[in-house]
Amino acid sequence: MDPTLLTGSAAGILPLTHPLAHVRRAGWDEVMELRLKRVYGEPDPSDGFRVLVDRLWPRGVSKERAALDLWAKEVAPSAELRKAFHQGGMAWDAFADAYRAELAGATRSAVERLRTELSPHAVVTLLHAVRDDIQNHAKILCEVLESPPQPLGGQ
Repeated sequence: MDPTLLTGSAAGILPLTHPLAHVRRAGWDEVMELRLKRVYGEPDPSDGFRVLVDRLWPRGVSKERAALDLWAKEVAPSAELRKAFHQGGMAWDAFADAYRAELAGATRSAVERLRTELSPHAVVTLLHAVRDDIQNHAKILCEVLESPPQPLGGQ
């Protein structure tokens, strides 16, 4: 395995907070490389399967320029949660906990459908419009997708 593609303390090279970090999800059968990128950046063939994970379409980006393969808005934070964080001053830690709860609860079936959709692709780039590469929902979604799926009865 290429050590430059590992993240966190195991690799000590590219922490997940790095905007260009590549995350390898050691899957149940195979390995899929998950990447994070702002949708405003130029599409690149190395992006692989491009998935927008925002609920709202990004301002000023045409569908052609976005070059999406999938718009997975159902796994984005709920409108209420997004507004509480961006407009209501909700703390990042509280937002992250609430979004993880949404992903494990109300939107869990959408997350599992997304896993299925992504599974045939060797490289997947999750696209977001958030300016902050450290504190954004796409990073949390990436962490959830790289973890093994939970059994239907458990959390």
